[in-house]
Amino acid sequence: MRRLTAIAVVTSAAVAVLAAPAAADTRPPLDPAALAAAISGLPNEEASGALLQVRGDDGRWRGTSGVANVHTGQRVPADGRFRIGSMTKTFTATAALQLVAKGRLELHRSVQSYAPDVLPAEFPPITVDQLLTYTSGLPSMEIDHKDPVWFLRHRFDTWTPRQLFDLAFYREDGTVKDMRFAPGTAQNYGNIDYLVLGAVIEKVTGRPYGDAIRAGIIRPLRLSATTVPGADTRIHGPHARGYELNDGTYTDITDANPTYQWAAAEMISNAPDLDRFLVALLSGKLLPKAQTALLFRIPDVKVHESDQNAYLGHGIARLPVGDIVFWGKTGDRPGYNNGMAATRDLGRRVVFSVNTLHMGGREQPVVSQKIIAAVAGLA
Repeated sequence: MRRLTAIAVVTSAAVAVLAAPAAADTRPPLDPAALAAAISGLPNEEASGALLQVRGDDGRWRGTSGVANVHTGQRVPADGRFRIGSMTKTFTATAALQLVAKGRLELHRSVQSYAPDVLPAEFPPITVDQLLTYTSGLPSMEIDHKDPVWFLRHRFDTWTPRQLFDLAFYREDGTVKDMRFAPGTAQNYGNIDYLVLGAVIEKVTGRPYGDAIRAGIIRPLRLSATTVPGADTRIHGPHARGYELNDGTYTDITDANPTYQWAAAEMISNAPDLDRFLVALLSGKLLPKAQTALLFRIPDVKVHESDQNAYLGHGIARLPVGDIVFWGKTGDRPGYNNGMAATRDLGRRVVFSVNTLHMGGREQPVVSQKIIAAVAGLA
């Protein structure tokens, strides 16, 4: 990024066939065969399994491929839970915007005024809005937390937000790092903005940031498979296992402590819950009109150190694919590469999760790329 059904089988994929009519617009119609082909052929050297769900007026389809457990051959559950990674940011942004709507947060008030002990005194004023849109210019942690060696050594460590901020803002000798750029002058995607945003939410509410997500999103929408796990290392409920493949050996990496990702990337969910969340968010059921409009408002700046225009709004991204513009968020953790997105009219919505076998890397897995192309009618 990233009903009336009949069950069919395509290679190793369990597929629910398209049943609803296509939308009366210019979008290419959904192609069940292309969707099935996108996730077929698993497991392979790149991924052990995948699940894909498409909903909306354009039609409905869902399928799985590969295995949930490489040792038992158990199939991937269509409603299986997975580590959603940076899709957590959309939940954190929504919780913050709900506080804005209630008058408890002000977008253009400084982080320092809400949480004076989070940022070094040397840093310039940074607004809540700049955190939400990744335009703060804050430096970030330099640890590659998706490096297999580091991950396997530290996967069960518990991190505090203060430890994360110290790693981000201070050098080993205790001196303060330089800002990446002046606040508000560029966009730079990363976790640090949303880690700080989590701290701001906690200062304002006096409660863990996850409580704001539970109270404002999870409980009202009855998202029964969605959790903010804290230091819990397990995925509870049905799920596909995550693995790292090295020299023919599968290392199970499903269990891990997500506190290093905290408010930026710690959550767990499943496809039905994420679709319900997207519908409620984009249709204005979770936020008043003014705050819903902010989701789609992108800063008029460039991506840091590039000529690319900014593409991230307040918690979601503008994701053009072919002739279709989706709005949503991708996310990944070791063993899981995921995406959720929808057109503005909600006529075509997608949620997917791919169980990758090699953590890290700059490119999306080929399976994820095929999914995105098939959903957009490019396959």
